[in-house]
Amino acid sequence: MHKLTQISTAAAAVLIAGGLIATRASATPPGGLTVNPYSPSFEHPYRHGAVPTREAAGLMARWAKAHSAHGKGSTSNILAYGGGTNGIGVVSNTPRVYLVFWGSQWQSSSGDPDGAAKYLIDLFGGIGTGGELWSGTMTQYCDGSGVSQGMTSCSGSVAYVGYPSGGALAGVWYDLGSPAPSRARTSQIAAEAVAAAGYFGNTTASSNRYVMYLVVSPSGTSPDGFGHANFCAWHDYTTSSYGPIAYTNMPYVDDLGTSCGQDFVNPAPAGVNDGFSIVAGHEYAETLTDMLPSGGWTNPSTGEENGDECAWISPGQPGGAADVSMGNGAYAMQSTWSNDTDACDISHEIIN
Repeated sequence: MHKLTQISTAAAAVLIAGGLIATRASATPPGGLTVNPYSPSFEHPYRHGAVPTREAAGLMARWAKAHSAHGKGSTSNILAYGGGTNGIGVVSNTPRVYLVFWGSQWQSSSGDPDGAAKYLIDLFGGIGTGGELWSGTMTQYCDGSGVSQGMTSCSGSVAYVGYPSGGALAGVWYDLGSPAPSRARTSQIAAEAVAAAGYFGNTTASSNRYVMYLVVSPSGTSPDGFGHANFCAWHDYTTSSYGPIAYTNMPYVDDLGTSCGQDFVNPAPAGVNDGFSIVAGHEYAETLTDMLPSGGWTNPSTGEENGDECAWISPGQPGGAADVSMGNGAYAMQSTWSNDTDACDISHEIIN
């Protein structure tokens, strides 16, 4: 199932120059949204569902509490449907995840000192197996002609987020032909996702409809300012001749240690890659429910997605992060927001 290659990343630059990919201009946040100045998305609205570092999350929470107390913030976490982007709101079929390990650095231990590549391959191979119900929370969300903008629940003739029975992983590409940029721009990250779509043969809009690409950068790199921009990862989409491409900017989060979740659930050394499963799971869940932001399910007041509203809740607390058992082991995961239970759920029945 996994595809391995050493094709050069130079193709990404060619894609931009040749017009195969068209990066979207940064949009102004919708009117009426509460803009938290400590959010990594502040003045960078393309960073949808950005996982803040734990330190930034603390600052965001204090600011939100202060402004809510003065009637300026939202007190509700309920998500509402955004009306769809080009008719697309959620991944309303079986999700397929492609992992893209970007750059020749992945060939050496210095590029992957903690074995993150294997860990992520196992994680997405395990999601949807062993009867895990972490994925169940997302299956309550929907899109389709029967879903109107502003709706907060689904019923009737709608298409629900699919459950990834048998695993979410669809393929793996080690793009080793040249080094990943030390400080990749957003256009380069998007271009790498489009290059991956071409590599996997997903060259039509229909072949990318239920697909997401995680562009994973090696250790020692700083994609979109990772390391000083107060985020651990984010997701977005780009337009291309292959149709809309949903992708995640997934830095080597262990480079920030506990700031991005290392040992958050499991004490060292067992928790060395906790941050990878927590952060990657966060972005995966948000892509499922808001595939082409912000046409899916978001908080009308804050713009937050289902993962944002439950980020960095300590283990043992209601809705706290925990190990989730899958068919091939257990992985540290965060909870995600559930409209129908009005809570952050780490486990939920499968709706469809």
